[in-house]
Amino acid sequence: MSEPIISLDHVSYAYEENGKEAVQDVSLAIPRGAFHAILGQNGSGKSTLAKLINGLYAPTGGKITVCGMDTQDEKNTWEIRRRAGMVFQNPDNQLVATIVREDVAFGLENIGVPTEEMPARIEQALRDVGMTEYADRAPHLLSGGQKQRVAIAGVLAMQPEAIIFDESTAMLDPKGRQEVFSAVQRLNREQGITVLWITHFMEEAAACQVAHIMHEGKLVSSGDPREIFKDTAALAPYHLDAPPMAKLAQELREAGMPLADGILTAEEMAQEVAKLCR
Repeated sequence: MSEPIISLDHVSYAYEENGKEAVQDVSLAIPRGAFHAILGQNGSGKSTLAKLINGLYAPTGGKITVCGMDTQDEKNTWEIRRRAGMVFQNPDNQLVATIVREDVAFGLENIGVPTEEMPARIEQALRDVGMTEYADRAPHLLSGGQKQRVAIAGVLAMQPEAIIFDESTAMLDPKGRQEVFSAVQRLNREQGITVLWITHFMEEAAACQVAHIMHEGKLVSSGDPREIFKDTAALAPYHLDAPPMAKLAQELREAGMPLADGILTAEEMAQEVAKLCR
């Protein structure tokens, strides 16, 4: 088995010396090409974990490696951030230029990509997120979902092996959330980019390969989303709700309808009900 692209070994982190740990003894391995979700209520430690992985914070205990590099070794910092990009919650905080294509070029300039290589990288990154026609627009005139896709293009242009999304759809409306999530799913599927998707939207986590739940700084559960969400009552101690279709399926089962386990989407629910009707 190949080495995981992101590995956490008994990682802890406290914001203040001798203070309460925001992350407590977390061990986690993300394989190359995987699409994993990290769930948790506000204050669970999931965003702190994202910043630890990206080298923005150094763990106060344990070890993190990204693409085989120790995040605590300062000489690795820029290479880690190039190979494992990060997209934050508020797209406005990541947009720095007055033209979309110039914004995508910003990261390339920072890592010293030769000028003659930039146009092809910029065009490809914008194409990958479906924003080619907006290349010469002003970012501040775009919708929230479009801005976030430009932010993703800026990371993609640096040709990362993994991307960490820290609540990247939290400030978007449902249409914008779907635009961004679909674009990321396509990048994972078609280009094999490893995705760590940090969210509090259950329907997004349900579409990932593996879901991890954090609570009060600890990693309390990991597994296939169909298993994680099968028992909706088990999520209550972590102040999480199940995806709507998982809740509905459980209620219908309790009422006597013989639905299959693992229903997470409206499409799956429709298929199961159609089977019963037949």
